[in-house]
Amino acid sequence: MARYLDPKNDIPFKKVFGEHPELVKSFLNALLPLPEGHSIVDITYVPPEQLPETPTGKNSIVDVKCVESTGRVFIVEMQNYWGSHFKNRMLLNATKAYARQLPKGKTYTLIQPVYTLAVINDTYTPGDNYYHHYAIVNVENSDEVIEGLEFVLVELPKFVPETTDEKKMRVLWLRFLKEVGENIYKIDPALLENAYLKEAVEICEVGAYTPGELEAYDKFWDTVSLDRTLTDNLAEKTQALAEKTQALAEKDLVIAEKDQALAESQKLIEALQKQVEALNH
Repeated sequence: MARYLDPKNDIPFKKVFGEHPELVKSFLNALLPLPEGHSIVDITYVPPEQLPETPTGKNSIVDVKCVESTGRVFIVEMQNYWGSHFKNRMLLNATKAYARQLPKGKTYTLIQPVYTLAVINDTYTPGDNYYHHYAIVNVENSDEVIEGLEFVLVELPKFVPETTDEKKMRVLWLRFLKEVGENIYKIDPALLENAYLKEAVEICEVGAYTPGELEAYDKFWDTVSLDRTLTDNLAEKTQALAEKTQALAEKDLVIAEKDQALAESQKLIEALQKQVEALNH
């Protein structure tokens, strides 16, 4: 019986999407908000030396140059995040990918649009909507858009295929990311009916990985656990600090109320003393 690795882990994610252009093309056509009738017909991996460095010193997971059916060319950064602290990293990577396209002294017209597609293995917004498309728009008139940078964020925990009417390939790819993993021994036939998804599932089989890759796979989970532990600890300390601050504020309020009552009592005593002095005279 086959065993599978979780494709959300960096090691299989890079193997699925970093080494198989046809799978990337299918995935991006399913996930990106391309205009009706448009599709990606060719992709080229961006050479590693052209990739932006992240704050941790590691390159983004997968960066590709895409050619659309209309001839339009753009760059897509595919990023896979664990944890809710991702926005600054995402913005930094996207802006570096945009800026580093232009060799010194060359015309700005050479710069190509950049999409960032981020799969978030956490939730960061209220409500049930899992798919978010952001662009640079005029806050007073959303029809006015500055083209060049767009972001697509998928909150994977919110994705529920039973309740979505999204297009079929988007559902299949998100099911692949969400359902395939170490605790799964039998893959839903619906995933295996599609040639792209079948190939992606097969790439995730444990037997396809070297001992070194499996060790890196485990180390990735250690990193995720450490990051989440630190995040939880920070959240607990922040909550404790907020509670102490609130308690101090409440004590200060009580003291202020007592001081005010004391001041009023003192004024009353002084008024009574004046009345007694007036009667004595």
